[in-house]
Amino acid sequence: MKKSYNQLLKMNFVKLLLCFLCFCIGNVLSTGCSDIERKALLSFKESLTDPFGRLSSWVGEDCCRWHGISCYTDTEQVMKLDLRNSFQTNKAALRGKIDSSLLSLKNLSYLDLSMNNFRGSPIPNFIGSLRTLRYFNLSFAQLGGTIPPHLGNLSNLRYLDLHSYSDLGYKLNANDLQCLRGLSSSEYLDMGGIDLSAVTDWLQHVNILPSLLELYLSRCKLHNIPLSLPSVNFTSLLAVDISNNLFNSPIPKWIFNITGLKSIFLSSNNLIGVIPSDFANMHSLQHLDLSHQFLEGKIPGILGNLSNLKSLTLAFNNLSGNLTEFVASLSRNNGFEILDLTHNRFSGHLPDSLGNLTNLRSLVLEKNTFWGSIPESIRFLSSLQRLSLFANPMNGTIPESIGQLSELIVMNFGQTAWKGFISEGHFSNLTKLENLEISSTSPKKSLNFSWGSHWSPPFNLKSIIIAHNRVGPSFPEWLQTQRSLTRLFLNDVEISGNLPDWFWSWCSQRIDDLDLANNNISGTLPRSLHFQHEANVYLISNRLEGPIPVWSNVGRLYLWSNSFSGLIPENISETMPMLRDLDLSRNLLSGGIPSSIVKLKDLRSLVLSSNNLSGEVPQDWSRLQYLEVLDVANNSLSGGIPSSIGALHSLRLLILSSNSLVGEIPSSLQNCRGLWSFDLGKNKFSGEVPTWIGDNTPLLMILRLRSNLFTGSIPRQLCRLTSLHVMDLADNSLSAVIPGCLGNLTGMVSEVQIEDAKRYEGNVMIVYKGREVEYSSTLPLVKIIDLSENNLSGKVPEEITKLHRLGTLNLSNNHLSGSIPSNIGDLNVLETLDLSRNQLSGSIPQSLSSISFLNHLNVSYNNLVGKIPPGNQLQTLNDPSIYKGNPGLCGAPLANKCEDDRISSDHANGNDTGQDNLMEMKWFYAGISIGFVLGFWGVCGTLLLKKSWRLAYFQLIDERKEKASTFIAERLARCKGNWSMRET
Repeated sequence: MKKSYNQLLKMNFVKLLLCFLCFCIGNVLSTGCSDIERKALLSFKESLTDPFGRLSSWVGEDCCRWHGISCYTDTEQVMKLDLRNSFQTNKAALRGKIDSSLLSLKNLSYLDLSMNNFRGSPIPNFIGSLRTLRYFNLSFAQLGGTIPPHLGNLSNLRYLDLHSYSDLGYKLNANDLQCLRGLSSSEYLDMGGIDLSAVTDWLQHVNILPSLLELYLSRCKLHNIPLSLPSVNFTSLLAVDISNNLFNSPIPKWIFNITGLKSIFLSSNNLIGVIPSDFANMHSLQHLDLSHQFLEGKIPGILGNLSNLKSLTLAFNNLSGNLTEFVASLSRNNGFEILDLTHNRFSGHLPDSLGNLTNLRSLVLEKNTFWGSIPESIRFLSSLQRLSLFANPMNGTIPESIGQLSELIVMNFGQTAWKGFISEGHFSNLTKLENLEISSTSPKKSLNFSWGSHWSPPFNLKSIIIAHNRVGPSFPEWLQTQRSLTRLFLNDVEISGNLPDWFWSWCSQRIDDLDLANNNISGTLPRSLHFQHEANVYLISNRLEGPIPVWSNVGRLYLWSNSFSGLIPENISETMPMLRDLDLSRNLLSGGIPSSIVKLKDLRSLVLSSNNLSGEVPQDWSRLQYLEVLDVANNSLSGGIPSSIGALHSLRLLILSSNSLVGEIPSSLQNCRGLWSFDLGKNKFSGEVPTWIGDNTPLLMILRLRSNLFTGSIPRQLCRLTSLHVMDLADNSLSAVIPGCLGNLTGMVSEVQIEDAKRYEGNVMIVYKGREVEYSSTLPLVKIIDLSENNLSGKVPEEITKLHRLGTLNLSNNHLSGSIPSNIGDLNVLETLDLSRNQLSGSIPQSLSSISFLNHLNVSYNNLVGKIPPGNQLQTLNDPSIYKGNPGLCGAPLANKCEDDRISSDHANGNDTGQDNLMEMKWFYAGISIGFVLGFWGVCGTLLLKKSWRLAYFQLIDERKEKASTFIAERLARCKGNWSMRET
């Protein structure tokens, strides 16, 4: 028995040994992948450029060991080629073309060349011959051209990702989707970013893929989406993303037939209507995104009944109502995690039932009209990581229980109207808080922060923004405990006095975004400082003094409205080479503008206005190719405008006003075609207004040349400036007539667009209601034409009344003649009209009284005549001086009464008659008229109708005439005899 057992052991040992030897011999004899496939891969490598050396392992005989290559274990044929650029940087991307040598890989089932850069080359046609492919990924590979129809030959394909995106302009497109007919086995299809605008039947082609589980067609420029389908075949679909297209329709009904859908992404499609109640049947739904649409109405309560729903994004719609019903129904869903209702019209209190959403991780209710306080139940949201009530009129209190949200990372209460106190208890357990923002829109600063001087907070913030609340007067000492803080905003929080000694050293080591503007911080700044990272520093509107600091590694430095004095550092380009934006305006700086400032090649804005700077403007500006803003207004600069400024092709604002600059406007400035604002006011420039301003600066919105020595006429080319909304050419020596084409300035007609209102146009002095006013943030709303104090002649052009949004029209102190345009009332939002000291004649148009916004009027010292028109608005302008110097004018508020006013006054102020005498006079004249008519026709009418009466009447007249003649003859004869007797 023992012997047989030992023999059995020996036999097993021999078998194991033989197997081991066979395995070893097999490995020795194995050569890896075939020579054909190895050569094919090397040819493929040759067609590529590999700047990062990602294919450096492609050497040796066994290609199965090369990077990105996988082979079948039994046949050692190449199964997988995965060259995805996992570094996700363009520097590591493979370049070149996709070579046809891949056809030699007869059993290739997996091909991934995504995230590389093929520089706009098309998808090669031979790809359709790789019939063994099951996985094909060319996403984000910088491809171009048309998708080849040969892709339809890949009948075994399960996964196809051609997602196209390129920041270099390369774009894939398709004229049809016939190739999808051959992909009946596809389970994953991503053609996002491909231009499918020419494909009208895209949904019908997708509908023939019965195995499809995921569909991604975002940003495809699809224009139409059928609202229904005769039959829905792709019922296996689990996820659909057709966001960022151009549908302009209601939510399609066919989508509700795919009841197994877990994810629906329809954002940014211009969808209209209400949210359908059909969502009630989507019991598997986990993620729903309907953001950036035009949806209206309330959130259907049934959405809260979807027990598997995890995220709901309805941001940027027109949805309204309160959240009470919806949140109450949602409370039964224990898995709900994300709710985003940003930028809608929801209102009311936040419901207490929010506290029931215990698994909620993100609650974003930004830009609605919620008000009141945060409910105490907020403390139950133990999983909450992000809470944002930004831009809501929340006018209640923040409960201290918010300090129990131990998972909270982001707390954004910006642009709200909180009141009460914020204490250390509000942050007692916020150990993970990284971003804190609490800013107010209330001018009362009703929210007070109460922190102890020795408080050590539990969190380690990365960003803190507190603005327009009450933190001061002391600077928060606890900030020095924040080791990870990179952004510190304490804007307008009533901090006063000097900053702590530790502050600037601590700040330079970690902060890259510092805003302490609009406080009462005093003292001086460190003369030199090096920030660890490139920093932006805003110390606007404080009481800081001393010299300008020289801080290296600062990109933006805003120090305006302080009391800094001395010179701008002469070597500023060497000591602060990183500067992109420099604003030193409204200080007490003296000396000249250092010539080295024009060597700051990355400079985008330079604002040195309202100082005591003198000397000439530096000459060579050609290096500042990124400069957009140049503002040196309100100094004592002299000399001319350097012609090199014309080389600044990025320039948007050129503001040189209120200096002592001379000469003509250089013609080289016509190369600054992107100018928005051109302000040379209050200098000593001469010559004619250049015609190129109208021809070469089509984006110009502000043209201010007032108070100079310009001569000649107003160029008609200025009428081409369709964006112009401020034209101020006052106080020059311009002559000739006002061009009628000013009526073509459409910038004075249209409403201000949002994008224009956000543009920075600088600070501009505007003569408004007879006095100079500085405009800044509201400047885009100002629409003015001021041509006063020139030598202009001719008429006030009728065309100017087409500028319906014009707010100020000042043509005073010229030599204008003719009448005021009768339709002046068409300027229905006009606030200021000054036509004084001209030679205008005629009457004041009645339409002037219909301008309801008019609150400043001056037509004095003209030749106007007639009655001042009555009207509600003109009656409020009761200062007689605005009509002075027009002897022919009468009526209120002048003492000179009009004729009809006198008659009315006499009747109104008679001794005893009053209203009764007026009525008696009316009856008296009426009686005379009636008597005359009856008497005249009673006699003359009878004579005309009755002949016998007429003969008798005229016979009687003849007899009376004969008797009268005889009597007169006798009397004359008798008188003659008496005179004869006296003579004898």
